[in-house]
Amino acid sequence: MAKSKTKTIYTCQNCGAQRPKWEGKCTDCGAWNSYVEELQMPEVKTRGWSTGSPEKGSGSVKPISLDQSLEEVQLDRFETGFEELNRVLGGGLAKGSFVLLGGSPGIGKSTLLLQMAGGLAKNKHKVLYISGEESVSQTGSRAHRLGIRSPLIEIGCESNLHSIMELARFKKPQVLVVDSIQTMYLPDLQAAPGSVSQVRECAGHLMGLAKQEGITVILIGHVTKDGTIAGPKVLEHMVDCVLSFDGDASYNFRLLRALKNRFGAAHELGVFQMNSKGLEEVANPSELFLEERGDQLIGSAVFASMEGTRPLLCEVQALTLSSPMAMPRRTALGIDVNRLHLLTAVLDRHLDIRLATNDIFINVVGGLKLVEPAADLAVAAAILSTQSHRDLDAKTCFFGEIGLTGEVRGVSFVENRIREGDKLGFQHFVIPYSNKRHLAELKLSKDKKISFIRNIKDLSKII
Repeated sequence: MAKSKTKTIYTCQNCGAQRPKWEGKCTDCGAWNSYVEELQMPEVKTRGWSTGSPEKGSGSVKPISLDQSLEEVQLDRFETGFEELNRVLGGGLAKGSFVLLGGSPGIGKSTLLLQMAGGLAKNKHKVLYISGEESVSQTGSRAHRLGIRSPLIEIGCESNLHSIMELARFKKPQVLVVDSIQTMYLPDLQAAPGSVSQVRECAGHLMGLAKQEGITVILIGHVTKDGTIAGPKVLEHMVDCVLSFDGDASYNFRLLRALKNRFGAAHELGVFQMNSKGLEEVANPSELFLEERGDQLIGSAVFASMEGTRPLLCEVQALTLSSPMAMPRRTALGIDVNRLHLLTAVLDRHLDIRLATNDIFINVVGGLKLVEPAADLAVAAAILSTQSHRDLDAKTCFFGEIGLTGEVRGVSFVENRIREGDKLGFQHFVIPYSNKRHLAELKLSKDKKISFIRNIKDLSKII
């Protein structure tokens, strides 16, 4: 009999779509030249994972009723040694959780997890750190430079996932760190490490290890050019928590965000500072972002942002210049440039300040990225200040959303924003009038003032 031919299939490395023949552009995600040829392997008969014993069959699954006491269903959490990391994770590292940490090259992902391993070891938790990118001597020398020496931390160098899972089941650590998921491979698959098939299958096996054995698994993930985590999108759906570790190369601080968290609030923010001893957590990031605020306050406004459940004060700067071009420039760093176009149109229409002939530059100091519309009022105040050449009060804080008709709309977490500003010595708060009913029980320090505004014209009067 003639031997059966090996079948190949083309897989998109951006979204995971599969085609019988090569395509220049993926019709699912629109990416160009993303299809890679892979051998089509026969389907595995058993997939997924089960908490029961495979010998007993499906009858071994034992569900629990929700009328049981809280202690019987409560998650155990590990203290990581970093208060910032604990808060971003929702109170600590949950036992048996599946965590993905992504970030740009050289940002400090491995350093953060090595220091976390040191904090776990101090609390008598066993950690197994597996690196597929560095040798044991490289990882060990970095750990020693960071001052991490503990018999409870074991490091290894391996890329074969079967060997890693056998080692984890033999050593039985409480936390397993895999650096990185893009370097892991299964020998059963003919695809290259880092491909969609390998990442998806390796993540599935590690998820089974976390849920079956109760081992907390932390993956390090690479990112693409646009900052998204490389590999299939299903990877982010599989994990319990997605952390993003980023920062501006011009600054020595790093921002840790929870993009997804099944054990706590999403979009929480933790701030770290990189120095010669590694990463140090910043207890009060508002002071960090405002400490270098100068005396020239024309075009400089302070905005009270909410990062998850944490209030954070930052500086928004604006600069307007008369432009000889027919289409003036609109440059925004830290906010959406489309939001700047909207605010420019509203100010030009309702205040008649003729911004249509000016270049406008907006910068959020410190490399922060503001996505909430509550920053509208601070951006508008900075633009009005630089356009009229008038200083803004150094102790005034702005937040509020601006509509197309010029009205100022209310925002959420008003009390938290004001308390943070009050703690840092701000004396004047300019907020929407509709938030007045939320402040009935708020008690401020002496000599503090709150200005409630209904329309953008009220803001121009205050400035």
